[in-house]
Amino acid sequence: MSFNRPDQLLKLNDPFDICIIGGGATGAGVALDATLRGYKVLLIEKGDFASQTSSKSTKLVHGGVRYLEQAVRNLDWHQFKMVYKALHERKTLLKNAPHLAHPLGLLTPCYTHWERWYYRIGMWLYDKISGSTNLKSSRGLSKKEIQLEFPSIESHHLRGGVLYYDGQLNDARYALAILKEAERLGACILNYARLDSFELGQKSLKIKKVVFTDLRSETQYTIPVKAVVNATGPFTDAVRALANPRLKPRMKVSRGAHIVLPAEFWQGDTALLIPKTDDGRVIFVIPWRGSVLVGTTDDPDTLSENPVILEVEKEYLISYFNRYSAKKASIEDISATFVGQRPLLQVQLDSAMNTDTKSLVRDHEVEVDGRSKLVSIMGGKWTTYRVMASDTLDVLEKEVLRVALKPCLTKDHALIPLASVDLPFGIPEDIAAHLAELYGPAAGEVYAYGADRLISSEPYLTGELMYLKEHEMAETWEDVLARRWGISLRDESLAAKLQATKKEAFAS
Repeated sequence: MSFNRPDQLLKLNDPFDICIIGGGATGAGVALDATLRGYKVLLIEKGDFASQTSSKSTKLVHGGVRYLEQAVRNLDWHQFKMVYKALHERKTLLKNAPHLAHPLGLLTPCYTHWERWYYRIGMWLYDKISGSTNLKSSRGLSKKEIQLEFPSIESHHLRGGVLYYDGQLNDARYALAILKEAERLGACILNYARLDSFELGQKSLKIKKVVFTDLRSETQYTIPVKAVVNATGPFTDAVRALANPRLKPRMKVSRGAHIVLPAEFWQGDTALLIPKTDDGRVIFVIPWRGSVLVGTTDDPDTLSENPVILEVEKEYLISYFNRYSAKKASIEDISATFVGQRPLLQVQLDSAMNTDTKSLVRDHEVEVDGRSKLVSIMGGKWTTYRVMASDTLDVLEKEVLRVALKPCLTKDHALIPLASVDLPFGIPEDIAAHLAELYGPAAGEVYAYGADRLISSEPYLTGELMYLKEHEMAETWEDVLARRWGISLRDESLAAKLQATKKEAFAS
């Protein structure tokens, strides 16, 4: 089945129950949950799907080792519940789209005997909290075992370590998979659709209509709806103010900077958790799609649609990478950078601008504006997107639609595309691996669009471009390079070469 903007625009003649603002992980999750509950759903996204925070994560599906440590140290039951919730969602997220998410081993190095006991007990507790959903049991390692199994790590002064397991995902394509499934089930899903305003009822001041502009045609639409969900992440407060200017800000933004290095700097499939930096952060070194991802930072930031990494952030991340990697890197070795802005929920309104972002809990809250009835889902993280969506729909049904709660059906709902064409035998291994990694069972269908390479040394195909337009709603080259293929975030030089090959295929 196709998934393109012309087909979606035709659906705008249908009546809708719920309009979702925001096409990242959270909005996608709400769209699928609502559609499975039987509602007619419209989702609009100002840019491309997952073009902000949801495609600029650290690519981890995790419970949060650091949050567990804080929960134990501070006897914080709220943080403990957040970790429990995330740990029990990991397996579901991996199970529902195995071609886009998989288990990942992470090594925590220890430099004193006390650290070996401390982190071993911590990871044991991490396993126990996971219960039957645990991905794989953690284990302690001696220095000799680490030197044999993980030669990439700098072993000077090393006393041992702990190996534990979380998950890794292709975040941009996972969000797209959720949206495509919601659309297949009947939702209308539109990217490049900018929210302009809400039309309110004259007496109740409840939102009655959503006004938005299709940025590709500059056509404005006014759509009647019964309920609106604000799932715009860092931009949540702007939409809340549009519905009710009297609402106080609730969000604070934290910037997460990442650098990417060539694969030669970190051999193997196991990631590294640097559990303690000089300023109290956690940094990961992660094998990622033929590259090495190093991140992240956690600093207060000013809201921006295009945050750019700072030189000081590059130097900070390189310096920590070199402390723990046997092969040293320089600034010149960085192949790509990206910065994601995390939406952090500030519970204490009066101190919203005075709190260190590292101390904020990354949990979520569903807010209903008493006047406009706008439902805003705030905070959270990728791992708990499905729980966030379920909580949002439960609140919406109870307080806005005022209907009996319908069951959430997303836990066991697979996001695996149906295979209509088999991938031929005998095709080049790099092309087969590329197609299988990105498209899963749909790889054969993509290959049928054309087998010619865009660049002789790379597996990306000319035929893919038409497939991405017709079946994945890619509208620009940036949509393809940054999110459908993810090249811009891994290798900026390769992205530039590819962009020069078939630029006429997409509008600028």
